[in-house]
Amino acid sequence: MGMKRFFVVLMVIGMMPWAALHAQQTAQTTFRVTARVNALCEITATDLDFGTYTAQSGTPLLGTTLLRATCTPNTTYNIGLNEGTSPGATVNQRKMVGAPAGVLNYQLYSDATHNTIWGNTTGTDTVTGVGTGLTQDHTVFGSVPASQVIPAGDYTDTITVRIYY
Repeated sequence: MGMKRFFVVLMVIGMMPWAALHAQQTAQTTFRVTARVNALCEITATDLDFGTYTAQSGTPLLGTTLLRATCTPNTTYNIGLNEGTSPGATVNQRKMVGAPAGVLNYQLYSDATHNTIWGNTTGTDTVTGVGTGLTQDHTVFGSVPASQVIPAGDYTDTITVRIYY
């Protein structure tokens, strides 16, 4: 009789309301989490100062400056340099102007050997890169041809740098 009573007690305990709490049914679902990352590029430039030009030196005056591109990883970009703001200048014939009405010719290149003019036509004369998320340096190589006969003074031009991505 002891065993029968034990079994009845277990059955009564199993029917109590709190026991049903442990036997709940469940259901589940999922949801997606999304975000979009847009390609982004930034470019900065430092001034190119050729220093003092002397026509009598017989050698070109050389100088460099640095462009710094920062782009989203895996973003292909092109950096272009326009002809400048001096009247009559082209990408192939850049000019600095000074007072009184002097013009000092110069050129900007994408290579240290001064063979490749740096222009503004994507796929032709721009510099290409692929973003890493970190700053990437691009050197602009400048040259003022020797033996230009020009008046004394300060000569300037302003180049616009564009990054296409």
